[in-house]
Amino acid sequence: MGRKFYTLMSIAAAISLLAACGNARPGEKETAKETVKIERHHASSDVIAAHEGLNQKPVPLKMERIGPHDVKIEMTAQVTDIEIDKGKAYKAWTFNGQAPGPLIVVNEGDTLHFTLKNMDPAMPHSMDFHAVHASPSKDFVDVMPNKSGTFTYPANNPGVFMYHCGTKPVLAHIANGMHGMIIVKPKNGYPTDKEVDREFVLIQNEWYKYNDMDDFQNGVPSYVVFSTKALKAGDRNTNGDTFTLKEKPLVAKAGDKVRIYIENVGPNEVSSFHVVGTVLDDVYIDGNPNNHLKGLQTVMLPASGGAVVEFTVTRPGSYSIVSHQFNQAQKGAVAILKVTETGEDDGAETNGH
Repeated sequence: MGRKFYTLMSIAAAISLLAACGNARPGEKETAKETVKIERHHASSDVIAAHEGLNQKPVPLKMERIGPHDVKIEMTAQVTDIEIDKGKAYKAWTFNGQAPGPLIVVNEGDTLHFTLKNMDPAMPHSMDFHAVHASPSKDFVDVMPNKSGTFTYPANNPGVFMYHCGTKPVLAHIANGMHGMIIVKPKNGYPTDKEVDREFVLIQNEWYKYNDMDDFQNGVPSYVVFSTKALKAGDRNTNGDTFTLKEKPLVAKAGDKVRIYIENVGPNEVSSFHVVGTVLDDVYIDGNPNNHLKGLQTVMLPASGGAVVEFTVTRPGSYSIVSHQFNQAQKGAVAILKVTETGEDDGAETNGH
């Protein structure tokens, strides 16, 4: 099944090519790692011919507010190698050379003027924003290789939403790396805004055998991972891997109330989001202020499900952030929040799950 899929994709690439003939964001540097000797997560025979040897330099996301309620966004579909585990590279299909893609933040009531540029030489790509009202057959259509498409739609509902490539087969495009988070900030904020001391973004995603449709459909993920994305200048921005957020933890101060915007982009698994050593004081399911729950131990996130979670860290130490489906944690779904007396990284070794 897998090899048939590669052959079909090569044919699709040729058809797509024939059809085609008829300013940097905060924290982006961390995702563009220095070149190192790493093992491929795939054999050369598994790679679509036009992708062999291709490793496109990440193109920065472009976002500009062009009016009180209008935002111009330009993203790029491209093929970029991502280190998903120590020494293992995945030739990912990405938005802007990141997997998950860059964080998008807009306000409730904004109109998005969105342009997708497709640098992938082999196949079409598209954008499906879960945060907007649109006509999918018109507004989420394919953009052919070396072409661009521009679309306009409103974001009238607040929350934490997924975005992803919607080109067929959708599963392949998401599993190969074309996914991310868009936050629509509520116009009246959250009732707990004044209580929050620190904010972070976390995204959970899965990695499977490289571009293997049979594994995507019927297998289990090789890795389940977290990444963090930059909310503001100076924040960190990482790809979905098994090690970065353990080796370089998030940091907070003892006594802080911490807010995390969390999204499970799947494509297949449910996440059981849990922070060891505390209780989730306030939870907004899908990030909507109307969906307010209190005192949860774990938040269930379906594939494409999001939330805003808030909790207090009362003592210094290493707080593991996990999917409490521990087969996922064992495969990489662990991040560390280091809590110190000063709120600065003291250089001490962390420990966790």
